[in-house]
This record gives sequence, structure tokens and C-alpha cells, in this order.
Amino acid sequence: MKKLVLVACTALLSHLSVGQEKGILGQKDSPNVELKSINIGDCKWTTGFWADKFEVAEHAMVPYMGQVLTGDVGHALNNFKIAAGMKEGKHKGMRWHDGDFYKWMEAAMYVYSQNGDEKLLKEIDGYIEIIGKAQEEDGYLQTQIQLNDQVDRYENRKYHEMYNSGHLLTSACIHYRITGQSNFLDIAKKHADLLYTTFNTEDPRFGRFGFNQTQIMGLVEMYRTTKDVKYLQLAEIFINNRGKYKVEDTPETQGYPIGDMVQERIPLRESSEAVGHAVLALYYYAGAADVAAETGEQELVDALDRLWVNVTEQKMYVTGAVGQAHYGASTSRDKIEEGFIDAYMMPNMTAYNETCANVCNSMFSYRMLGIHGESKYADVMELVLFNSALSGISIEGKDYFYSNPLRMVDGSRDYTKHNTESPHREPYLECFCCPPNLVRTIAKSSNWAYSLSKNGIAINLYGGNTLSTHLVDGSALELNQVTNYPWEGSVNITVGKSKKKPFDMMLRIPDWAKGTTIKINGETADVAVVPGKYAVVNRKWKKGDIITVDMPMDAKLVEAHPRIEEARNQVAIKRGPVVYCMETPDLPEGTQILDVYVQGNAPLTASYKPDLLGGVATIEASLLLRKNQEADKIYSTIDRPEFVEYKTELVPYFSWNNRGNSEMTVFMPVVWGDL
Repeated sequence: MKKLVLVACTALLSHLSVGQEKGILGQKDSPNVELKSINIGDCKWTTGFWADKFEVAEHAMVPYMGQVLTGDVGHALNNFKIAAGMKEGKHKGMRWHDGDFYKWMEAAMYVYSQNGDEKLLKEIDGYIEIIGKAQEEDGYLQTQIQLNDQVDRYENRKYHEMYNSGHLLTSACIHYRITGQSNFLDIAKKHADLLYTTFNTEDPRFGRFGFNQTQIMGLVEMYRTTKDVKYLQLAEIFINNRGKYKVEDTPETQGYPIGDMVQERIPLRESSEAVGHAVLALYYYAGAADVAAETGEQELVDALDRLWVNVTEQKMYVTGAVGQAHYGASTSRDKIEEGFIDAYMMPNMTAYNETCANVCNSMFSYRMLGIHGESKYADVMELVLFNSALSGISIEGKDYFYSNPLRMVDGSRDYTKHNTESPHREPYLECFCCPPNLVRTIAKSSNWAYSLSKNGIAINLYGGNTLSTHLVDGSALELNQVTNYPWEGSVNITVGKSKKKPFDMMLRIPDWAKGTTIKINGETADVAVVPGKYAVVNRKWKKGDIITVDMPMDAKLVEAHPRIEEARNQVAIKRGPVVYCMETPDLPEGTQILDVYVQGNAPLTASYKPDLLGGVATIEASLLLRKNQEADKIYSTIDRPEFVEYKTELVPYFSWNNRGNSEMTVFMPVVWGDL
């Protein structure tokens, strides 16, 4: 631990760059980061896809969710009021409902950072006052425990105290960075100090407690915000404790799965396989990445590298979704819920793919992007954002999916046996963790669009936006990005203000974008353009310079790894970063989704439809509908299948189930050659 203190203090004293004071990750003084966060609010979406999504977040997602959580349906604010003595009643909602409210507050603050709405800030400050009154004198703040006479503090980890704590700390840091006000941060300090007093111990009773570990990310942000090194120390303690204790011995696990389910059989530094509950795992890995960004510990980074590869190359769906199964077992035969199972086991209909897990996948990749500065991490961020994240919320921003299967077949199974919701989107989910997690991600997405490199700027995400920021040396930079991405592949970036000395423009070339060209003021740039890498253009930039990135946007057939049995001899269709699906509203009445085949040699043509599903590009295709399949028998003999050609269009996967209940599939069997 002394070594950690020395590393942290040395980094704070020696790091001389100006950097950013108000990043989504407070990395200004983080010594082991290649790409750092821009200030919150430095980038604003202006036109196009993400500008439209942010507008929905501003005017529908955040206000509607606020009404739910501050009213009697969500009951989250009521829990704080009851704990504060301002209201009579009992705790309602899941044990992690406090954390859901903190996530919504964080989303609201991202909206405020863009629009400066003082009414919204006043509303949030009113909630902070209530939360402060609910907090106990020594800093403890957990309404699910405070309003329960049958349970003591930190008695049983299934009450998710660590989860709530992490979101409290993170939300308070974001509020402070955006507003400069300390009212929320003061609450977080008292709470974090109590955590340190309680868990900075060798007592095994507390050693296994820290699962669902958002508190690691929250503690690192508290360290970055306050410069108090004990918070970083405690974050590392929580990492060091995983895998340290014998799994079966501790009574605090009563009533909750143990072992791989909560990532405690193997110490993180020895891990090479993502196991257990996918949300718990990815929060854990993201927190460990935050710690590594401060300490520079190579053993920790090496483990995270192995885990990232295991997740993205062996257990991730084509949509960027993760957490294959609602129920299952790990390779150590521990019971698993909502999580990772064996590599290449990728069911379609029963795919769980919790929205939170998908969002956490992008959070983990964002942190790995910072550590390594490699564009492959931004590729995963983008894949999730356009597909398995957005699929969790309706176009109008008020109805939600908890899980995100790749196929929905009416009558093929009782959906509720495999998932926590009905087959259609719901305006409120009893387990409400996913909606605010997704909404805060949409609300903060502009802050992921750019990162600061050691000698310039990295463009991670494309979309119409303006950037007004400072490079790490303190020099001002202004950029204006104009594009209709992801529906079109042409991006124009115009330089406004910039320093006179040469610096890097790092342009992400997506791994799918073979044939991309880059021009500067109409002339081909003398730079290597490699899919899956940043193209680095170093020059003296001047006001009015225009960078043009032109990415081919042909629709492509995508096949799965041959070990993925559930997708053998099937294909998905992808155009740019967007994965498409076939949905029954676009098929003849009475057609079942299992009757649909892809004609492998038929053309695929994109067409933008501004009035469909909020404005999307569809893929026009000639599909094949099978006519003589006996669906009522488990097996049947066949001669030659009969097909009817049918011209229709596929829609982006994220937009499905916005036209009423429907069947849907991403992967479809493929037929090659003449029939």
C-alpha cells in the first residue's frame, strides 16, 4: 500500500500538463493514460443521429424518468424522504433503487451541461438536500437498510450497498465538475470516508463484501476529484480482496449466488475468462481499469487485456451485447444468472444481453481506450451505442427493454421464463437499473466523441457536433464536424481555432471501413489509412482547414465464428456500424420469422427513410420465404424446400418493436446460388 501512495503522490507532483479539469473521467493528473477525457460540455451534438437522440434525452427520456422516480411509481425519491423523516411509509423498489436514482441525477446533469437549464439544476439541488437529510451522521446512506429493521449495515452483500455507494460517488463527482458546487460532493465525502473506515481492514467479514463493484469506479473518481489518496487505496483494496478468501466460508453470502457468479474464485490479476453476472463483471473490470490508470500496474493491465479479448472475441454478440444467458453455469460449475457462459455459446432467442451489461461493455472499452489509445476499443463503444444499447429504449424514449435477444418468435417460448419482462417494451421495469444507465450514456455520449492525446486530439465517434476544448498543453482548439453518419460515410471536420505549432489529428478508421480515404482541403492526405486503427495526421493546422473522411457504407453479410452453433449457416446484415434485423411488420401477414432466408447473391441497397422510426436507413433486399416447412413436428423428412422470393426492407436492430408486438431476427439462414 505504501508503494501505491508513493506512485499516486509522485504522479500528482510530476504531471505538468494543463489537461482537463472537468472530464467524464477526471484524468487530468492520471499518469498512465494515452487518451484523456475532454471537459464535460466541450463537445455538443448539433445535427444528425446523435443530436436527435440527445434531443429525445433532453425532452423525453430524462424528464419522463424523473417523473417516474420522484413519484409513487418509481418511489426512489420517496425512499429518501422517508429516511429523512419528511414522509411516512416503507421502502419500495429493489435494494439497488438508490443507485438507480443517482444514475438518473447524473443523466440530468449531463443534460444541464449542454443546455444550462437553471430550473433543472434547481430541481437536482432540491433532491440533493433531501438526500443529505437522509444521510446518517457518520455518512451511512442506504435507504434499503435504513428503512429495514431486520437488517444491519453491511450484514449481507445481497443488499447491494456497494452498488448504491458507487453510483452516489460517481454522480456527486460529475455534479461537482459540471456545477462547481460542493453540496452533493460533501455528502459523497462523508460516505466515502465511512467506506474507508469500514473496509480498510483485514477482517474477512468485510473482505468478500465488495461485489457489484461500482464503488471502485466511484472511489477512483473521488480520488481524482478531492486528491485524497485514501480513496484510491480503498479502490485497490476492493480489487485485492477478490479471490483472496475461501468462497464457501462466509455467512454474508447467504441467499445470494457465490463464486464465479460474483467474480470471487480467481484473483483478478490471474483471470483470463469473463465469468458470472455480466454487469457485475464489467463494472469490476472498468473500476480496475480506473485504478490501473492511476497506478500503472502492468499486471493489472495485462489481466484486463486478457479479459477484454475474452469478452469481445469469444462472448460478444454481433450487436455488441454481452451476458449470453439468464441462467447457466460457469466453467467452474458455479451457478450463473444474467451472465457470461462458455465461449462461443451464443443463443439467439434466449439471449439475455441485459441493457446494463451492454452499456457496461462500452464503459469498460472507454477506459481501455484511455489506457492504450487504440481505436479497437472505440469500435466496440460505437458498436454498442448504435445497436445493443439503443435497443433498450423506444424511439420516443419512454419504454424499455431489460434484455435484448437477437430473435423473437411469437409462441416459441414463454419469454418471461427467460427474462424479467414481457415481449414488448414497458414504461416501467420493477428492476429499474437499465433505463437510467442507458439514458445517462446517451446524455453523455458527446463526451466520448473526442479524447485528448499527448500531442493533439483523437476523434472517436462521428456525428454532427462542435468542439471547443483545450489540448493537454492548454492551447485552444475548435472543430466543427458535419456528417449524416451512420447513414452516410462522408465526414467533414473544419478547423476553427488552433495553435500554430503542429499537432496530431487522430482519425478513427472503423474496423469495417475498408477503402476509407482521407483528404485535407481536397487533397489526398499522405497518411496510412488502416481499418481498425487511428490515422494520425500531424501538421500545422490553420483556421478553415477541412478534413474529409470518406468511409464506404456498403451493406455486408456477416457470418459468425464456426464454433457458434446457433448461427451456423446463417448470416446477419450490417451496414457501417449498424446491425439490421428482419421484423414481421415488413413481411406478408401471417409469415413467421423462422420462414425467412437470405438470398446470398442478391443485392442489398440502402435507402434513407426520414419518416420511419425516427429517421433510419433501411436495407432493401430480396429475401426468400420458405413455404413447405412443417412447424408442428420436432423432426420431419423433406425433399427440396420451396421458396418464394419477396422484396422487402430490413430495419436497424435498435429500432425493432416500435411498431407494435412483432417477431424479429438478426441472424437468418442463407441460401447461395440458384434455387
